[in-house]
Amino acid sequence: MRLQIWGLIAALALIVGSVSITSAQTPPLEVVVSYSILDDLVQNIGGDHIDLTVLVGAGGDIHSYEPVPQDSVALGNADLLFENGLGLETWLDDLYSASGSTALRVVVSEGVTAGMITVGDEAGETDPHIWQNVDNFVHVAEIVRDTLSTADPANAFAYQLNANSYMQQLLDVDTYIIEQVQMLPADQRKLVTNHDAFGYFASRYGFEIVGTALGSVSTEGAEPSAADIAALIGTIQTTGARAIFPENIENASLVDQLANEAGIIVGAPLCSDALTLAEGSCPTYAEMMRYNIDSIVGALSQ
Repeated sequence: MRLQIWGLIAALALIVGSVSITSAQTPPLEVVVSYSILDDLVQNIGGDHIDLTVLVGAGGDIHSYEPVPQDSVALGNADLLFENGLGLETWLDDLYSASGSTALRVVVSEGVTAGMITVGDEAGETDPHIWQNVDNFVHVAEIVRDTLSTADPANAFAYQLNANSYMQQLLDVDTYIIEQVQMLPADQRKLVTNHDAFGYFASRYGFEIVGTALGSVSTEGAEPSAADIAALIGTIQTTGARAIFPENIENASLVDQLANEAGIIVGAPLCSDALTLAEGSCPTYAEMMRYNIDSIVGALSQ
């Protein structure tokens, strides 16, 4: 009887060992993401089980990005492509077609209630900057978790654990932002930024978008006219906005001009559409959101 039991144990050990070896030999999923903020989220959930390529990396401007040959190669080899959608990656359809890719395209904004641009020439158009509301990115994390688990069921448990840990980080960040906002009187929660990237942030956390230097959802918007600048200065002075914020992906010269003429301060550059390199202020999404709220509250409290 004992021999039978030990024989069964040995057989089970062989089976478990076989499964373990098979899992270890499974090649990582080839995954491509469109921009650096989404790259951070996908890497946190995918971990070592994916081989991840980002098209528009840290410090890059996704609005004005021009694909390079390596992008086509990466897409041609990819199993999955995570993209934002809502008109953010205007160049991606052509790149995907030209690459001959068969990667599954996953639009992470699906299921998110799309916001609308509220100021400037593009008022009423769809706002793609969903990541500025942390709650939206919790939803994105769920999409990424489920997609990776379906594509690579052998590692589904790892994706689940990673996603649980990462989503808790996001919930902590969301709570932190809400707490910091409460330190700022309601009549001081007015934002003037370089381009219209903070609508979801304003809606979630109780700010008013007073205006933008470029008057556009995209950083590719035309330079504003003298009349546009005068109108924005008038709005700033009428509303009592205390600061204007440049962005980490844009030249701040126009922001400096507006601040001087409106008599307000220039806040620290906010991270809007891209993370920074490791030594910068926003090397991860969680750090980016904490940095932004600290910078906003600090400037508007003066």
